[in-house]
Amino acid sequence: MHRTYSLRNSRAPTASQLQSPPPPPSSTKTNRFFGKGSITNTLRRSTAGSFGPEMARKLSQLVKMEKNVMRAIELTSSERKLAAKQLSLWGEENDDDVSDVTDKLGVLIYEIGELEDQFIDRYDQYRITLKGIRDIEGSVQPSRERKQKITDQIAYLKYKDPASPKIVVLEQELVRAEAESLVAEAQLSNITREKLKAAFNYHFDSLREHSEKLALIAGYGKALLELLDDSPVTPGETRPAYDGYEASKQIIIDAENSLASWTFETAQVKPTLSIRRAAEDVYDENDLAEDTEHMALTEQDWEHDKQEVAA
Repeated sequence: MHRTYSLRNSRAPTASQLQSPPPPPSSTKTNRFFGKGSITNTLRRSTAGSFGPEMARKLSQLVKMEKNVMRAIELTSSERKLAAKQLSLWGEENDDDVSDVTDKLGVLIYEIGELEDQFIDRYDQYRITLKGIRDIEGSVQPSRERKQKITDQIAYLKYKDPASPKIVVLEQELVRAEAESLVAEAQLSNITREKLKAAFNYHFDSLREHSEKLALIAGYGKALLELLDDSPVTPGETRPAYDGYEASKQIIIDAENSLASWTFETAQVKPTLSIRRAAEDVYDENDLAEDTEHMALTEQDWEHDKQEVAA
């Protein structure tokens, strides 16, 4: 949770972080231009896909649009933290119960901002993995273009000069180009599927963790509201003295413990599938680790195959 039970400087790693170490900070946090929500978001969206290999432009546009999404979440996180502090400041001047409860609610709302910061870092892992597909698409396009160029040259020569000796040379080059293209296309097909699967597992795992932790915070927030005496009073009547300080503090401690101990194994919401494959067989973190390792090996094989074709 966040600084003291009113507003703490450091925190121990949570169970989910120990189970799956957090990724590095997202690029949106370390590479900002003209501040938050800047005009560069609009420029990025309008120019995405205008440059680079044509084959990779659509995915390039998606990757850049997702960066805008991350910047929007980052802005939301910052504004939410400011709102949490303002709630605490406003409540301070009220009666004891309102003052204490709003201060503790501010702690919970500030924690939501902290969770959004963590969500951004994991969201960036999804986006970076998609960039890997984009880069592969861009590297495959030259082999397609080379094959098409040689085919066009052969067709032109057969029309203009059917006896030209260059036709034989070009046909040999076409065989090599087709072999290289076959290797590239096969690797593109394989890696696209592997990286797409890994990318959206990052995405959905981060959504799952974020959503469940938000639900926990909402539950503890409603528990805090129970400490408020909202029964109406008549003019001149005095409310009973507030004695919920220890209870509100314990709610924050319980919230902190619940968030720190949350793991995918303890998740409450589980998918129920009506198709033949059972819910427990849904792609898990072990599958993701194996596929990530397999992707690295596949890319090494691709480089080896290209070298063999070139030779």
